[in-house]
Amino acid sequence: MRVTLIAVLISACLGKLIAQDFPHKDINPASLVDEIFAGQDLDINYQDLYENYLQLISNPFDLNVVTEEQLRLLYFLSQEQITSLLNYRKEAGPFLSIYELQNVLDHDTFLKIVSFVIVPDVARSFNKNIFKRIAFEKNNYLLLRWGRTIEPQLGYSEKASPSNHYTGSPDNFYTRFRTSHEGDFSLGFTMKKDAGEAISWNPAKKYYGFDYLSFHIQTLNKGKIKNLIIGDYQAQFGQGIALGSFFGVGKNGEAVTTMRRANLGFLPYTSLYEAGYFRGSAISYSVNKDFTLHTMASLRGRDGALQQDTISTTADYLSSFSYTGLHRTSAELANRNSISESNLASVVQFKRQAIDAGVIFHHTQFSQPLLRNPSIYNQFYFNGNANTNAGVYLNYNFSSFSFFSELTQTINNGRAVVAGVLGNLAPKLDVSLVYRKFDKDFYSFYSNAIAENSITQNESGMYWGWKYTFNKKYSVAGYIDLFSFPWLKYRSYSPSDGSEWLARFNYRPTKTVYIFLQARHESKQRNTDVDKNLFKTDQGIKQNYWLNCDYAANSKISFRVRAQFSSYTIAGKTTRGMVLLQDVTYDLGRFAITGRYAFFDTDDYDNRLYAYERDAWLAFTFPAYYGKGIRNYVLVQYRLTKQADIWLRWGHMSYTNHDTIGSGGETIAGNTRNDVKFQARIRF
Repeated sequence: MRVTLIAVLISACLGKLIAQDFPHKDINPASLVDEIFAGQDLDINYQDLYENYLQLISNPFDLNVVTEEQLRLLYFLSQEQITSLLNYRKEAGPFLSIYELQNVLDHDTFLKIVSFVIVPDVARSFNKNIFKRIAFEKNNYLLLRWGRTIEPQLGYSEKASPSNHYTGSPDNFYTRFRTSHEGDFSLGFTMKKDAGEAISWNPAKKYYGFDYLSFHIQTLNKGKIKNLIIGDYQAQFGQGIALGSFFGVGKNGEAVTTMRRANLGFLPYTSLYEAGYFRGSAISYSVNKDFTLHTMASLRGRDGALQQDTISTTADYLSSFSYTGLHRTSAELANRNSISESNLASVVQFKRQAIDAGVIFHHTQFSQPLLRNPSIYNQFYFNGNANTNAGVYLNYNFSSFSFFSELTQTINNGRAVVAGVLGNLAPKLDVSLVYRKFDKDFYSFYSNAIAENSITQNESGMYWGWKYTFNKKYSVAGYIDLFSFPWLKYRSYSPSDGSEWLARFNYRPTKTVYIFLQARHESKQRNTDVDKNLFKTDQGIKQNYWLNCDYAANSKISFRVRAQFSSYTIAGKTTRGMVLLQDVTYDLGRFAITGRYAFFDTDDYDNRLYAYERDAWLAFTFPAYYGKGIRNYVLVQYRLTKQADIWLRWGHMSYTNHDTIGSGGETIAGNTRNDVKFQARIRF
């Protein structure tokens, strides 16, 4: 059965290689995200990761003021291309049109970048009052989104236990407004209610209608003040060890350009992730042409489980943090903003020509100490009410090579270091080499450095990535990552080491056909059994294989066929999984519809598979395919006017090996789940 279906997919794909070479359309940002970061094989929250990434690049960069670090954030430009673009602007003067980029970039790269850059109207006067510029800015939008699961869930019923009963409705609501102009200002707010949360007004508990409220006001390039943000923001300095936003991409099929973090400084926070931001003010002040002082102060509530001292009966310490952002039950509401967290940070940056260096200081203080429940693996986890990091970073560009590094020390504890280089060894060969080492007692609460673990702690490793482009049609890419864990870790109760490699072959025979084959292999130790209080471990081996083909039948209809396979072997036992899917998109300009039919068969949770799904603008869906069943979705987009768009989305999951879906309050009595979503975007 599986062999037959694979043959059908391959035949359908290869049959389109002789398709007519229709004109290529500008790449949609969502399409680019799916192409660059196509390997969703890790157990992380891709929806939050990519939503934040697209937020940063959804506001087009001004070609005449865009910086090297902003261009690096796009992830598909090599160091040589970035250098060529900036040198062209320096020598030829300001860009008059985005089509000038064809003088320095190849055709395929040009088609990718045009969605993210603009050349603004030179008649626009910056001498106008800031309020007038905001009022008449064309780059603005208001999003209104609603969604819910159709089937009744246990948390909303009378059968739910008090601890699992949800206080709100099953509807989720989301509203976002933003207006901005590159290099001038940004203003916006976000409001969100998750399914199960209540809408209420209780200022004493910091409840003002929706559960999650976020806002920011930013002004840029006003004399010596290069950047000033009031409200919610994020920070990205050096290689993200001491101060890193959570949108770092890391290891994937784009094996070279994603390995260096962009040194972006302070950025407005516009994501829905409720645990990754600062709240207060941040400023970047230009001391002179070489030195810039970045300073921030933040005070915000954090979710966590407060515990009471058994003697004084006073809630005086925190046993753990909560990162879900969900406040549906009485227990989750009790954890909401249970403590306050303050952050102070300063960065002194030196930048001259090819050198970008800085000194970082970051102090975090909690209103109550964090005292974790001790376990065999967390003996070196952070405990206490304060943490201070001090570090340095150095980035240097030479010819077509980019060198980057950061060293950070937790005061009175361990240190962390990342150092690497990426560039062109030959006209067609790009490489990256990155070394990392994080001590078991190094602590950073806002870190996104390259790591195998989910936190930058108890790890050392060496990464080598490469990409070779034969011509416009063929390219190969891959990486090898060797890592070790000197101390015990979760589900691996002994020091261990491991490895990971990925190989990807890309083939683009025409502008309307794109094929890639990808294989990924990971070997990592895990607990297997307990014998007389002695934990046994073994090396677990996970393998993933992808076959993907995108093709366009004509300018209106496009298709995607994909097959994903996985296997997991540990202690002599092998389990397997697979997903086969077909996507169809029909685009008439004002009206577009996308649909998917997929079926999956996995033996266990170790073989779960992720597949990106198209969604409304600035929304992403990455369901985990686990068990046996069928997945469908339909997305409809319609442009009412030049200023208004609407999206309707329906997603359906049907299992053949489950009588119930979900757990706890999310439990559905039955084997099907249907989700609906509506979104409207209005421009003023």
